[in-house]
Amino acid sequence: MLVEHTLFGIRDKVQIAIDRIRQFEPPEGYYVAFSGGKDSCVTLDLVKHAGVKYDAHYNLTTVDPPELVQFIRREHPEVERHLPKETMWQLIARKGDLPLRHRRWCCAVLKECGGKGRLVITGVRWEESSRRKRRAMVEQCYTDNSKRYFHPIIDWTYHDIWEYIRSVKLPYCSLYDEGFERLGCVMCPMQHDISRDATRWPKIYEAYKMATQMGWDILKKRKDAKGEIMTWQSAEDWFNWWAYDRDGKGKENPDQTVMFE
Repeated sequence: MLVEHTLFGIRDKVQIAIDRIRQFEPPEGYYVAFSGGKDSCVTLDLVKHAGVKYDAHYNLTTVDPPELVQFIRREHPEVERHLPKETMWQLIARKGDLPLRHRRWCCAVLKECGGKGRLVITGVRWEESSRRKRRAMVEQCYTDNSKRYFHPIIDWTYHDIWEYIRSVKLPYCSLYDEGFERLGCVMCPMQHDISRDATRWPKIYEAYKMATQMGWDILKKRKDAKGEIMTWQSAEDWFNWWAYDRDGKGKENPDQTVMFE
């Protein structure tokens, strides 16, 4: 609940979050890392209510759900949208590699590249995962010492988020009403089952397959030049393993250990 009655009195999570945002406001203002998801929408709304200086940014990944991009354009025109230097398809083809759960090079290249030298506000919450439960409310970026992260709703729950959205009638992406609990890149390797994504966005699914073929050709040339043998017999085998079996049998692809630039 957003308002909790404790032994020490009433705890208003909304006011606490707003106070935090005001307390840590930097002279140049916040860099709001906006994703269009429910947590991000709530965070941006709290920043607005806090009356602090800020600029909001959304990094297009080229594998964003179209409905999410349309929602951001319609409801948040003030958010600056950034196109990547390379699309996901170009990255897969150039690297000869597909992103994996424990090695998501795509995030660093496509999503986490903004906010250099700034205090970056996000909607990260402890409840989301065991890994995020170890995060601090204010922390240094481990890949860029000039950047710090600030998570003002880190102690909010899933129910807190939806209580806030409903209480203030905050617009949110329609994909949540279709049963999607979290929004992110289509066919993200963090998902255990991408079949729903493949069915929901068939054009993006086919684009992944085409990029995999191009990446396969690059990888095979590199392997052939070294006299090494490919683990998979074809790009189709590689794609099917990546899309459907990367977690199912606990297999790992030894070919995917060399292609990082």
